Amino acid sequence: MSVEKQHAVSGELPPVHERFFNRELSWLAFNRRVLAEAVNPDYPLLERLRFLSISGSNLDEFMMVRVAGIAGQVRRQIDELSIDGQTPQQQLGALLDAVKALVDAQQLVLADLGRELGAAGIRLIDNDPFSRAEAEWLRDYFEEHVVPVLTPQAIDPAHPFPFIANQGTGILFQIQRNADGAGVSEMILIPPALPRFVRLPGEKASWIGIEELVRRHATLLFPGFRILGHGVFRVLRDSDIEIEEDAEDLVRYYRTAIQRRRRGKVIMLQLQEDFDPDAERLLREQLRLDYALVIKSKGLLAINGLATVVDEDRQDLKFDPYNPRYPERVLEHDGDCFSAIREKDLVIHHPYESFEVVIDFLRQAAADPDVVAIKQTLYRAGKQSAVIAALIAAAEAGKSVTAVVELKARFDEEQNLMWAAQLERAGVQVIYGFVDWKTHAKVSLVVRREGDGYRTYCHFGTGNYHPVTARIYTDLSFFTADTRMGRDAGQLFNFVTGYVEPKHTELLAISPINLREKLYECIDREIALAAKGRPATIWAKLNQLTDPDLIDRLYLASRQGVEVRLVVRGICCLRPGVPGLSETIEVKSIIGRFLEHSRIWAFGNGARMPNKRARVFISSADAMSRNMGRRVEVLVPVKNPTVHDQVLGQVMLANLLDTEQSWACGPDGKYVRFEKGAQPFNLHRYFMTNPSLSGRGAALSRGRKVPKLALRRGVAHRG
Repeated sequence: MSVEKQHAVSGELPPVHERFFNRELSWLAFNRRVLAEAVNPDYPLLERLRFLSISGSNLDEFMMVRVAGIAGQVRRQIDELSIDGQTPQQQLGALLDAVKALVDAQQLVLADLGRELGAAGIRLIDNDPFSRAEAEWLRDYFEEHVVPVLTPQAIDPAHPFPFIANQGTGILFQIQRNADGAGVSEMILIPPALPRFVRLPGEKASWIGIEELVRRHATLLFPGFRILGHGVFRVLRDSDIEIEEDAEDLVRYYRTAIQRRRRGKVIMLQLQEDFDPDAERLLREQLRLDYALVIKSKGLLAINGLATVVDEDRQDLKFDPYNPRYPERVLEHDGDCFSAIREKDLVIHHPYESFEVVIDFLRQAAADPDVVAIKQTLYRAGKQSAVIAALIAAAEAGKSVTAVVELKARFDEEQNLMWAAQLERAGVQVIYGFVDWKTHAKVSLVVRREGDGYRTYCHFGTGNYHPVTARIYTDLSFFTADTRMGRDAGQLFNFVTGYVEPKHTELLAISPINLREKLYECIDREIALAAKGRPATIWAKLNQLTDPDLIDRLYLASRQGVEVRLVVRGICCLRPGVPGLSETIEVKSIIGRFLEHSRIWAFGNGARMPNKRARVFISSADAMSRNMGRRVEVLVPVKNPTVHDQVLGQVMLANLLDTEQSWACGPDGKYVRFEKGAQPFNLHRYFMTNPSLSGRGAALSRGRKVPKLALRRGVAHRG
């Protein structure tokens, strides 16, 4: 009998290293899938370059936060074990090896893309020769636009070693004075104000990295010297901000913490492959590389900067433009959001339907004389935020406006501090929430005077109030005038603003109060149904699945015969398909044109899925310990039949049916692309070409029917 079967018979769970994948290695597997899209022949060339750039940005943040955190544990000799039972030292060694392999893979992809781009008329200049006209233009550009902002710094006992900021790129030159043959080490740090890439003029696109431009014109910076050697380097630092429990003023604390972030411990030093050994020794000594990763790369450093090249005006090398629809349901009410919502609940599916309806909801609330109060959570709002403008307009119109601004939104802290100051100047009551918990719930509440009383309108989102990401993230915006939802949302805001913990909610489950318990209750109900021989099913769509207790609950469900189908875009610590543990659990990941971001839970409730009795929820929370225990989140039940059908029978089902952008996770943690099959299905294309249900209103019955999706049971989709 196998070990797994023995555990199943005894009722014991296997040890943690057999039950769970390592969280950090699972994330690296996710970024590998992102990188794989850069070689996807189904995508236009510049879109493939975009995926390469995204994989670089992802890896930077991973190093600055996750790897830096584990290195910090090693330095402080903290022995906290990971979900799979590894010590910080064990994890760090495995991660550094995996990161090196990923960086090497990125460079190979870049080399291939560079050749293909060149054939398509877009040149990424490396060691290429210049024509005379190009050389003259670059020299003029360098002298006029680059030299004035560069500051060469000698490295010797009379000049202290310069500080290199986080994500800073520099060049170390070894030069020799012509007059006396004396050798000098010089460092040039590339100012962040300079463009990452410079485009040469002309119809044919030629792009040169700023460090390559500086290297090629170094003689202009060091007249009277001979260039003996050079080396380009880049530094990443620990960028996580830890909250001190005794912080008396969160605003002041974050302003100083943002400054400290720029000077965090070095976590990665990246060097060009032919970097001068003496210069490398100097950097290693001066940067104090304590548990840091040193990587030598053959090609370009800071590949995230390739996003600049993606902006090249070559529509033939990009996805066809897509313009989201505005919900016909709202247009049928002459654009009156409140009238449309009052008629019945409404869900908007971004980015296929416009985020503008969310903005209009707030704009109309600001301008409506019958609206008396607006309450709004703000996690990430973007740099040009129409949401902020609407809240300011409402406050200036004399309405009671409360904004819960989350300062702990990583890498958006500075932007959020700025928005908070603007809101306060306009008369908005700004609340910063809890010191220890992030307010991650996405909620708008509008109180409107109607007849002899007041009606509350609510918006619950699975994504941020961010107009830019709303065009590329798939998310759900749920609008309702249900009085029970309104009362629950009011309690949620009172909890955040006044620490008044809700004793009872009618519909919403709120983290960290009862969201976990609600999910457990739904899972346990499916387990009980399976025990009675009735159909028992759990479907979920998540960004991450890392909470060990929730995973163990899903294992328990699988061992009792519950069918569990999970769509987890990023980190997944659950091992699917293990005999005796998770053999009824399937896990897939979808990576495509849009970033899958909505969170959905669905429970069969005694009938085969999908069905009208199924219990369906949308949420702001991922299945992570922090989301259920250390963040303010909401789990929202979907009651309206049309919205229920849209979320379950359209959105969730389309995710399960997708074959063109899907990866299957095996029991060993390896992901394999799905075979497209005889009837390939692309969920992004489906939603770009077919209207939603609740957003169409009467137009749905008059116009073209939406193709009905059906679950193909028993069909193997794995590659």
